[in-house]
Amino acid sequence: MGWKSLIIFLMVLFTIALGAAGCESLSPPSSAPSALSQVSGILNQQNTGIWVTGEGKVSVVPDVAILNLGVESQAESVATAQSQAATAMAAVVAELDRFDIADKDIKTQYFSITPVRRWSEKDGQEILIGYRVTNTVTVKVRKIEDTGPIIDAAAVAGGDYIRINNISFTVDDPSAYYDDARVRAMADASEKAKQLADLANVKLGKPTYINESGVSTPVVKDFYPEAAIPAPAAPTPISPGETEISISVQVTYSIE
Repeated sequence: MGWKSLIIFLMVLFTIALGAAGCESLSPPSSAPSALSQVSGILNQQNTGIWVTGEGKVSVVPDVAILNLGVESQAESVATAQSQAATAMAAVVAELDRFDIADKDIKTQYFSITPVRRWSEKDGQEILIGYRVTNTVTVKVRKIEDTGPIIDAAAVAGGDYIRINNISFTVDDPSAYYDDARVRAMADASEKAKQLADLANVKLGKPTYINESGVSTPVVKDFYPEAAIPAPAAPTPISPGETEISISVQVTYSIE
C-alpha cells in the first residue's frame, strides 16, 4: 500500500470511528473505542521500527539498438511529395530487409502530410508553396553490430530524403538484471538496518513493510548524427557503451 493510499485509508477509518461514537442508535457504544484502537495500532506500526532505503545497481552492455529514421519530401503537389517519399521509404525498407530486420521490428511512428506556406511581402499574406510528406519508423536492431552499416545503407537508399533522427540502446530482456538488482537492493537495506540497530544498541527484528520503487529503464542516452549523406566516405562508428539498471526498496524493520 502506497503512502497516499494509506493516509486515505486511515482518514476513512477514523471518520467511521467518529461516526460510530456519535450515533449510538446505529452501533453499540463500545464500537468507537475499538475502531480508534485499530487506527492507533496501525499508526504505531507504521511509525515505529527502523526505516531504510536500499539500492541495487547492475551495469550491463546493451544488446539492442533502437533506430529512429525516416524520409521527408516536399513538392508543389501532394501527389508528387507522397510519391517521392513512398519511393524513398521503399528503398530504405529494402535495405532493412537485406539486414534481416523482421517486419515486427519495424514500426511506423509518425506519418504526416502538411501544407507548406511562406509569407509574401507582395500579397501581404502567407501563400501556399507546396506540401511536405514525412514518414518515420522505429527499427529494433537485434544485431547491434549492424547498426552502423544499417545507417550507412539507409542514407544511400534514401538519398536527400533520408532523415536519421536518433539512436538509443537498451537491453532486450532485462528481467534477469532486475532480479540481480533487487537482491542487491534488499542486501543493501539489510546492511543499513543492521548498522543502525548496532548504533542504537537495539536488536533488529524482521521486515514489517517493503516497497519497491525507482526501477530504472535500461536505455542509454540518444546519439544524434549531425547529418546523413548519400554516400558516406567511411562506415558510421556506433558504440553502445554501458547502461545501468537500478532498483530501490524502502524497508521497515521491527525492533525486538
